[in-house]
Amino acid sequence: MSELIETYGLPLVPELARVAGAEECTADVDGILWRYLRAGRGPALLLIHGVTAYSFSWRFVIQGLARRYTVYAVDLPGCGFSQRSATLPGTLASDAEHLLDFMDHLGIDQFDVLATSRGGGAAIAMAGLAAERRELHRIRRMVLSAPINPWSRIGFLRVRFLRTVAGRLYLTYVEPRLPFLVETFFKRLFGSRSRVPSDSLAGYQAGWEPEGSLWHLWNIVRSWMTDLHLIESVLPVVKSVPALLLWGDRDVAVEPASAKELHRRWDNSEVVMMDGVGHMPYEEVPEEFNRIALDFLLRDNAAISLRKEPQPVMAYAASELGRV
Repeated sequence: MSELIETYGLPLVPELARVAGAEECTADVDGILWRYLRAGRGPALLLIHGVTAYSFSWRFVIQGLARRYTVYAVDLPGCGFSQRSATLPGTLASDAEHLLDFMDHLGIDQFDVLATSRGGGAAIAMAGLAAERRELHRIRRMVLSAPINPWSRIGFLRVRFLRTVAGRLYLTYVEPRLPFLVETFFKRLFGSRSRVPSDSLAGYQAGWEPEGSLWHLWNIVRSWMTDLHLIESVLPVVKSVPALLLWGDRDVAVEPASAKELHRRWDNSEVVMMDGVGHMPYEEVPEEFNRIALDFLLRDNAAISLRKEPQPVMAYAASELGRV
Protein backbone atom coordinates (compact mmCIF):
# COMPACT_ATOMS: atom_id res chain seq x y z
CA MET A 1 0.00 0.00 0.00
CA SER A 2 2.78 2.45 0.86
CA GLU A 3 4.38 1.92 -2.57
CA LEU A 4 1.08 2.65 -4.29
CA ILE A 5 0.61 5.78 -2.19
CA GLU A 6 4.04 6.99 -3.26
CA THR A 7 3.45 6.12 -6.93
CA TYR A 8 -0.03 7.58 -7.30
CA GLY A 9 0.14 10.33 -4.70
CA LEU A 10 -2.78 8.85 -2.76
CA PRO A 11 -3.62 10.47 0.56
CA LEU A 12 -2.21 8.72 3.59
CA VAL A 13 -4.86 6.91 5.63
CA PRO A 14 -4.89 8.16 9.24
CA GLU A 15 -5.35 5.68 12.04
CA LEU A 16 -8.79 7.12 12.73
CA ALA A 17 -10.00 5.96 9.31
CA ARG A 18 -8.87 2.36 9.71
CA VAL A 19 -11.35 -0.34 10.72
CA ALA A 20 -10.47 -3.10 13.15
CA GLY A 21 -10.74 -6.56 11.65
CA ALA A 22 -10.71 -5.33 8.05
CA GLU A 23 -7.80 -5.62 5.62
CA GLU A 24 -6.64 -2.45 3.84
CA CYS A 25 -6.61 -3.08 0.08
CA THR A 26 -6.10 -1.19 -3.17
CA ALA A 27 -7.15 -1.89 -6.74
CA ASP A 28 -6.31 -0.13 -9.98
CA VAL A 29 -9.57 -0.14 -11.95
CA ASP A 30 -9.53 1.53 -15.35
CA GLY A 31 -6.69 3.81 -14.29
CA ILE A 32 -8.28 4.92 -11.02
CA LEU A 33 -6.81 3.61 -7.78
CA TRP A 34 -9.37 2.48 -5.23
CA ARG A 35 -8.95 1.99 -1.53
CA TYR A 36 -11.29 -0.62 -0.07
CA LEU A 37 -11.64 -2.79 3.01
CA ARG A 38 -12.04 -6.56 2.90
CA ALA A 39 -13.11 -8.86 5.71
CA GLY A 40 -14.59 -12.30 6.24
CA ARG A 41 -15.24 -15.36 4.10
CA GLY A 42 -18.26 -16.47 2.14
CA PRO A 43 -20.47 -14.92 -0.57
CA ALA A 44 -19.57 -11.41 -1.68
CA LEU A 45 -21.27 -8.42 -0.07
CA LEU A 46 -20.56 -4.97 -1.53
CA LEU A 47 -20.91 -2.01 0.87
CA ILE A 48 -21.50 1.42 -0.70
CA HIS A 49 -21.26 4.56 1.43
CA GLY A 50 -23.17 7.83 1.16
CA VAL A 51 -22.21 11.35 0.16
CA THR A 52 -19.41 13.01 2.22
CA ALA A 53 -18.62 9.51 3.54
CA TYR A 54 -16.40 6.51 2.81
CA SER A 55 -15.79 2.99 4.13
CA PHE A 56 -15.44 4.44 7.64
CA SER A 57 -19.26 4.43 7.80
CA TRP A 58 -19.32 0.66 8.24
CA ARG A 59 -16.77 0.32 11.06
CA PHE A 60 -19.34 -0.88 13.61
CA VAL A 61 -21.00 -3.47 11.36
CA ILE A 62 -18.22 -4.96 9.22
CA GLN A 63 -17.17 -7.64 11.69
CA GLY A 64 -20.74 -8.83 12.19
CA LEU A 65 -21.37 -8.98 8.45
CA ALA A 66 -18.03 -10.72 7.89
CA ARG A 67 -19.18 -13.73 9.89
CA ARG A 68 -21.39 -14.67 6.94
CA TYR A 69 -19.90 -12.81 3.98
CA THR A 70 -16.73 -11.68 2.30
CA VAL A 71 -17.30 -7.97 2.76
CA TYR A 72 -15.96 -5.36 0.33
CA ALA A 73 -16.38 -1.83 1.71
CA VAL A 74 -15.24 0.66 -0.93
CA ASP A 75 -14.13 4.26 -0.92
CA LEU A 76 -15.75 5.40 -4.15
CA PRO A 77 -13.41 7.21 -6.57
CA GLY A 78 -12.99 10.80 -5.41
CA CYS A 79 -14.04 9.93 -1.85
CA GLY A 80 -12.34 8.85 1.34
CA PHE A 81 -8.84 7.69 0.49
CA SER A 82 -9.35 6.59 -3.10
CA GLN A 83 -7.78 8.56 -5.92
CA ARG A 84 -9.01 12.04 -6.84
CA SER A 85 -9.16 12.89 -10.52
CA ALA A 86 -10.41 15.86 -12.52
CA THR A 87 -11.92 13.35 -14.97
CA LEU A 88 -14.42 12.02 -12.43
CA PRO A 89 -17.86 13.47 -13.24
CA GLY A 90 -19.38 12.67 -9.85
CA THR A 91 -22.60 11.25 -11.32
CA LEU A 92 -24.52 8.15 -10.29
CA ALA A 93 -24.10 6.83 -13.82
CA SER A 94 -20.31 7.04 -13.53
CA ASP A 95 -20.34 5.51 -10.05
CA ALA A 96 -22.51 2.65 -11.32
CA GLU A 97 -20.01 1.90 -14.07
CA HIS A 98 -17.11 2.18 -11.64
CA LEU A 99 -18.77 -0.25 -9.22
CA LEU A 100 -19.50 -2.91 -11.83
CA ASP A 101 -15.97 -2.55 -13.18
CA PHE A 102 -14.64 -2.91 -9.62
CA MET A 103 -16.49 -6.20 -9.13
CA ASP A 104 -15.30 -7.36 -12.56
CA HIS A 105 -11.74 -6.50 -11.53
CA LEU A 106 -12.10 -8.70 -8.46
CA GLY A 107 -13.53 -11.51 -10.58
CA ILE A 108 -16.81 -11.58 -8.65
CA ASP A 109 -19.81 -12.70 -10.69
CA GLN A 110 -22.67 -12.55 -8.16
CA PHE A 111 -22.94 -10.44 -5.04
CA ASP A 112 -25.30 -8.86 -2.54
CA VAL A 113 -25.36 -5.12 -1.89
CA LEU A 114 -25.71 -3.03 1.25
CA ALA A 115 -25.80 0.69 0.52
CA THR A 116 -26.83 3.92 2.21
CA SER A 117 -28.09 7.37 1.21
CA ARG A 118 -26.49 8.45 -2.09
CA GLY A 119 -24.77 5.07 -2.10
CA GLY A 120 -28.26 3.57 -2.25
CA GLY A 121 -28.87 5.66 -5.35
CA ALA A 122 -25.59 4.39 -6.79
CA ALA A 123 -26.69 0.82 -6.08
CA ILE A 124 -29.98 1.37 -7.93
CA ALA A 125 -28.10 2.94 -10.85
CA MET A 126 -25.67 0.00 -10.82
CA ALA A 127 -28.57 -2.44 -11.01
CA GLY A 128 -29.97 -0.45 -13.92
CA LEU A 129 -26.65 -0.64 -15.73
CA ALA A 130 -26.42 -4.37 -15.03
CA ALA A 131 -29.90 -4.81 -16.52
CA GLU A 132 -28.82 -2.84 -19.60
CA ARG A 133 -25.88 -5.23 -19.94
CA ARG A 134 -28.17 -8.22 -19.36
CA GLU A 135 -26.32 -8.94 -16.12
CA LEU A 136 -29.01 -8.19 -13.58
CA HIS A 137 -28.70 -11.75 -12.27
CA ARG A 138 -25.36 -10.75 -10.76
CA ILE A 139 -27.08 -8.72 -8.04
CA ARG A 140 -28.76 -11.20 -5.70
CA ARG A 141 -30.27 -8.91 -3.08
CA MET A 142 -30.04 -5.31 -1.96
CA VAL A 143 -30.38 -3.67 1.44
CA LEU A 144 -30.84 0.06 0.89
CA SER A 145 -30.64 2.25 3.97
CA ALA A 146 -32.49 5.53 3.29
CA PRO A 147 -31.55 5.63 -0.41
CA ILE A 148 -31.86 9.00 -2.11
CA ASN A 149 -34.89 9.13 -4.37
CA PRO A 150 -37.05 11.66 -6.27
CA TRP A 151 -39.87 11.51 -3.71
CA SER A 152 -37.84 12.94 -0.83
CA ARG A 153 -38.07 16.73 -0.94
CA ILE A 154 -35.68 17.38 1.93
CA GLY A 155 -32.73 19.58 0.95
CA PHE A 156 -33.89 20.51 -2.56
CA LEU A 157 -33.43 24.24 -1.95
CA ARG A 158 -29.94 23.65 -0.56
CA VAL A 159 -29.03 21.53 -3.59
CA ARG A 160 -30.27 24.21 -5.99
CA PHE A 161 -28.11 26.79 -4.24
CA LEU A 162 -24.99 24.62 -4.03
CA ARG A 163 -25.18 23.89 -7.78
CA THR A 164 -24.48 27.56 -8.53
CA VAL A 165 -21.12 29.31 -8.63
CA ALA A 166 -22.01 31.05 -5.36
CA GLY A 167 -22.80 27.64 -3.89
CA ARG A 168 -19.43 26.29 -4.98
CA LEU A 169 -17.68 29.20 -3.29
CA TYR A 170 -19.73 28.64 -0.13
CA LEU A 171 -18.97 24.91 -0.16
CA THR A 172 -15.26 25.43 -0.79
CA TYR A 173 -14.41 28.46 1.30
CA VAL A 174 -17.19 29.39 3.72
CA GLU A 175 -18.60 26.20 5.22
CA PRO A 176 -15.17 24.70 6.06
CA ARG A 177 -14.50 27.82 8.15
CA LEU A 178 -17.73 27.39 10.11
CA PRO A 179 -17.26 24.05 11.87
CA PHE A 180 -20.13 24.66 14.27
CA LEU A 181 -22.57 24.57 11.33
CA VAL A 182 -21.17 21.25 10.15
CA GLU A 183 -21.28 19.80 13.66
CA THR A 184 -24.85 20.97 14.27
CA PHE A 185 -26.11 19.44 11.02
CA PHE A 186 -24.16 16.24 11.60
CA LYS A 187 -25.66 15.64 15.03
CA ARG A 188 -29.14 16.09 13.58
CA LEU A 189 -28.53 13.01 11.45
CA PHE A 190 -28.95 10.86 14.57
CA GLY A 191 -32.27 10.07 16.18
CA SER A 192 -30.69 10.68 19.58
CA ARG A 193 -27.62 12.84 20.19
CA SER A 194 -26.67 10.49 23.01
CA ARG A 195 -25.92 7.86 20.34
CA VAL A 196 -23.49 9.96 18.28
CA PRO A 197 -20.16 8.05 18.35
CA SER A 198 -17.28 10.11 19.73
CA ASP A 199 -15.09 9.45 16.67
CA SER A 200 -17.77 9.98 14.07
CA LEU A 201 -17.51 13.61 12.93
CA ALA A 202 -13.70 13.65 12.99
CA GLY A 203 -13.61 10.40 11.02
CA TYR A 204 -15.80 11.74 8.24
CA GLN A 205 -13.92 15.02 8.10
CA ALA A 206 -10.66 13.11 7.64
CA GLY A 207 -12.03 11.65 4.42
CA TRP A 208 -12.59 15.12 2.96
CA GLU A 209 -9.20 16.61 3.82
CA PRO A 210 -7.36 15.29 0.72
CA GLU A 211 -6.94 17.86 -2.03
CA GLY A 212 -9.69 17.77 -4.64
CA SER A 213 -12.37 16.44 -2.29
CA LEU A 214 -14.60 19.52 -2.24
CA TRP A 215 -14.42 19.93 -6.01
CA HIS A 216 -15.61 16.33 -6.38
CA LEU A 217 -18.40 17.02 -3.89
CA TRP A 218 -19.52 19.99 -5.96
CA ASN A 219 -19.64 17.78 -9.05
CA ILE A 220 -21.88 15.39 -7.10
CA VAL A 221 -24.18 18.24 -6.10
CA ARG A 222 -24.33 19.59 -9.67
CA SER A 223 -25.60 16.25 -10.96
CA TRP A 224 -28.04 15.65 -8.07
CA MET A 225 -31.31 16.37 -9.90
CA THR A 226 -30.23 14.44 -12.99
CA ASP A 227 -29.27 11.54 -10.75
CA LEU A 228 -32.72 11.51 -9.14
CA HIS A 229 -34.29 11.26 -12.58
CA LEU A 230 -31.95 8.36 -13.37
CA ILE A 231 -33.11 6.50 -10.25
CA GLU A 232 -36.74 6.88 -11.26
CA SER A 233 -36.07 5.84 -14.85
CA VAL A 234 -34.33 2.55 -13.99
CA LEU A 235 -36.84 1.32 -11.39
CA PRO A 236 -39.00 -0.49 -13.97
CA VAL A 237 -36.04 -2.68 -14.99
CA VAL A 238 -34.65 -3.38 -11.48
CA LYS A 239 -37.88 -3.91 -9.54
CA SER A 240 -37.48 -7.70 -9.72
CA VAL A 241 -34.34 -7.60 -7.55
CA PRO A 242 -35.21 -8.48 -3.93
CA ALA A 243 -34.74 -5.26 -1.95
CA LEU A 244 -35.09 -4.22 1.67
CA LEU A 245 -35.79 -0.50 2.09
CA LEU A 246 -34.58 0.37 5.58
CA TRP A 247 -35.26 3.74 7.22
CA GLY A 248 -35.01 5.46 10.57
CA ASP A 249 -38.26 7.25 11.29
CA ARG A 250 -36.32 10.32 12.49
CA ASP A 251 -34.28 10.66 9.30
CA VAL A 252 -33.80 14.35 8.44
CA ALA A 253 -31.69 13.72 5.33
CA VAL A 254 -33.89 11.44 3.19
CA GLU A 255 -37.56 11.77 3.97
CA PRO A 256 -39.03 8.59 5.58
CA ALA A 257 -42.33 9.27 3.78
CA SER A 258 -40.56 8.67 0.46
CA ALA A 259 -40.18 4.99 1.36
CA LYS A 260 -43.85 4.49 0.58
CA GLU A 261 -43.57 5.68 -3.02
CA LEU A 262 -40.29 3.85 -3.64
CA HIS A 263 -41.80 0.64 -2.27
CA ARG A 264 -44.90 1.07 -4.45
CA ARG A 265 -42.74 1.22 -7.57
CA TRP A 266 -40.38 -1.60 -6.51
CA ASP A 267 -42.47 -4.76 -6.74
CA ASN A 268 -40.01 -7.08 -5.03
CA SER A 269 -39.37 -4.93 -1.97
CA GLU A 270 -40.07 -4.68 1.74
CA VAL A 271 -39.92 -1.67 4.03
CA VAL A 272 -38.68 -1.50 7.59
CA MET A 273 -38.97 1.62 9.74
CA MET A 274 -36.72 1.74 12.80
CA ASP A 275 -38.32 3.61 15.68
CA GLY A 276 -36.42 6.59 17.08
CA VAL A 277 -33.49 6.19 14.67
CA GLY A 278 -32.00 8.76 12.30
CA HIS A 279 -30.18 8.66 8.98
CA MET A 280 -27.30 6.37 9.96
CA PRO A 281 -28.62 3.30 11.81
CA TYR A 282 -25.37 1.42 11.09
CA GLU A 283 -23.69 3.91 13.46
CA GLU A 284 -26.53 4.62 15.84
CA VAL A 285 -27.81 1.08 16.47
CA PRO A 286 -25.32 -1.20 14.68
CA GLU A 287 -26.37 -4.49 16.28
CA GLU A 288 -30.02 -3.98 15.37
CA PHE A 289 -29.00 -2.83 11.90
CA ASN A 290 -26.97 -5.99 11.28
CA ARG A 291 -29.71 -8.23 12.63
CA ILE A 292 -32.31 -6.75 10.27
CA ALA A 293 -29.96 -6.69 7.26
CA LEU A 294 -28.75 -10.27 7.74
CA ASP A 295 -32.25 -11.59 8.38
CA PHE A 296 -33.18 -10.30 4.93
CA LEU A 297 -29.98 -11.25 3.12
CA LEU A 298 -29.78 -14.79 4.47
CA ARG A 299 -33.32 -15.97 3.83
CA ASP A 300 -33.46 -19.43 2.27
CA ASN A 301 -35.86 -18.39 -0.45
CA ALA A 302 -34.08 -15.99 -2.81
CA ALA A 303 -37.38 -14.53 -4.02
CA ILE A 304 -39.46 -12.23 -1.84
CA SER A 305 -43.22 -12.54 -2.11
CA LEU A 306 -44.53 -9.68 -4.17
CA ARG A 307 -46.44 -7.38 -1.85
CA LYS A 308 -48.10 -4.02 -2.14
CA GLU A 309 -48.04 -3.39 1.60
CA PRO A 310 -44.86 -3.29 3.73
CA GLN A 311 -44.34 -6.24 6.03
CA PRO A 312 -42.52 -6.46 9.37
CA VAL A 313 -38.97 -7.77 9.56
CA MET A 314 -37.51 -8.93 12.88
CA ALA A 315 -38.66 -6.76 15.78
CA TYR A 316 -39.23 -3.66 13.68
CA ALA A 317 -42.54 -3.03 11.96
CA ALA A 318 -43.28 -0.92 8.93
CA SER A 319 -46.48 0.34 10.49
CA GLU A 320 -45.01 3.86 10.50
CA LEU A 321 -45.84 3.99 6.80
CA GLY A 322 -49.48 4.26 7.69
CA ARG A 323 -48.76 7.74 9.03
CA VAL A 324 -46.89 9.05 5.97
